[in-house]
Amino acid sequence: MGSVSHLRRTRGLSRRQVLSLAVGAPVLLRASGRRTNVLFIVSDDLNNAAGCYGHPVVQTPHMDRLGRHGMVFDRAYCQYSLCQPSRASFLSGLRPETTRVWTLQTPTRQHVGDAVFLPELFRRNGYFTAHAGKIYHTGEECEDPRSWDEEVREWGKNPPPGEILESGTAAGPKGHSFEWDILKTDDARTPDGMVARKAVEWMEKLAREGRPFFLGAGFRRPHAPYAAPKKYFDLYPVEKMPLPRTSPEEFRRVLPAAVNHDPPDNPLSDDNTRRFLRAYFASVTFMDAQLGVLLDAMDRLGLWDNTIVVFSGDNGYHLGEHGGLWHKNSLFEESARIPLIVAAPGRKANGRHSARLVELVDLYPTLADLCGLRPPENLEGTSFAPLLDDPGRPWKSGAFTMQGRGKERTEAAREIDFIGKSVRTERWRYTEWDEGRRGVELYDHDRDPGELKNLADDPRYAKTRAQLSGLLRRGWRAALPPRT
Repeated sequence: MGSVSHLRRTRGLSRRQVLSLAVGAPVLLRASGRRTNVLFIVSDDLNNAAGCYGHPVVQTPHMDRLGRHGMVFDRAYCQYSLCQPSRASFLSGLRPETTRVWTLQTPTRQHVGDAVFLPELFRRNGYFTAHAGKIYHTGEECEDPRSWDEEVREWGKNPPPGEILESGTAAGPKGHSFEWDILKTDDARTPDGMVARKAVEWMEKLAREGRPFFLGAGFRRPHAPYAAPKKYFDLYPVEKMPLPRTSPEEFRRVLPAAVNHDPPDNPLSDDNTRRFLRAYFASVTFMDAQLGVLLDAMDRLGLWDNTIVVFSGDNGYHLGEHGGLWHKNSLFEESARIPLIVAAPGRKANGRHSARLVELVDLYPTLADLCGLRPPENLEGTSFAPLLDDPGRPWKSGAFTMQGRGKERTEAAREIDFIGKSVRTERWRYTEWDEGRRGVELYDHDRDPGELKNLADDPRYAKTRAQLSGLLRRGWRAALPPRT
């Protein structure tokens, strides 16, 4: 699988750029005199299939372990269910309406220019910043060298043929790859294994030197192709994989605008569905094991008392729901909801869950808040630091996600034809496609957590629809936490 040593690195800045960093806000120190580090971990296309989220099958001992150190957010949402738009949003602290990054090809800074992104804020304040793997989206136009002192950029989406013991494909969703691979590779020689171990190498060096750090570790899995070493597949016997509780009739009730990938002409067989679920779950557990490498280093180096650990997905992911939807790019709950765990030293509610609504765009102001840094004034998220002490306090009344649609149903659309927007409250999901011209959706999560019965045209819910439409149109500023 190669070694870290040959991978691309970007080090340092010009003298002029270094001098320009001095204009950043001064670093505020913790009472102990030490700055608070950040270990920022992102898993690609990870949904909430994890033990700490109550999944009955998937084994994630290290996500569960991190949840015991910190807080598990049960209702966390991305702002766009696609890699580049989501990452451009939460790393800038700006919503997709502002970044205007709506496709995989849109450069990260095309519409925000000289904005200070999250890692750069820490760099301007004297932190060593580095990342291994996928933090920004892959590709020169998406990466952000000014954010980092050192980079080991993402690679290895597809495993080398010589490492594959067994693979499978199927006629899955049209316009998207659909493949799984069982590998003979040792964890440490996989790209994600190298990412974890490179991050540990930095942690060890910086801990010895006493330097504050912001380190990013970006794991590719469980992104397709679902690829992991054989021992992780062995944890999930094919015949024991639970089939999604759905039917083709459910797909026929879904609004055309709500679907990004047409299903195959013939539904997947039960055996194929089980094999793909097995592969996705194996990829999740493999990724979780690499998370464990990072947490072991936290233990060994004694970093828990001055390091914030953030773990999240970049967007949700479908696994056959709604009559056969797979992948992302929707405004259904499975695609918009993401796992989020934050372990911050000394917070009163560590080890607990919060059911309050939070958004990925909130990460930037939260980390600045926790580390005593002054963020840019134009951020469009809200620090959820208060929830880390009081997880049940009144909070946001809505979380917002949007999704673009091209003329063709494909995630790689280069031009957006129209937009769908959705707001999730603690009870409801309300969605308008093309400002309602291409359909409206309303789901009651108290009675219908699978979002199977669209109530938008039911006159009994006209008042609820009107209220939520108003909230959606007023936007995130109308949903801010109450002042206390």
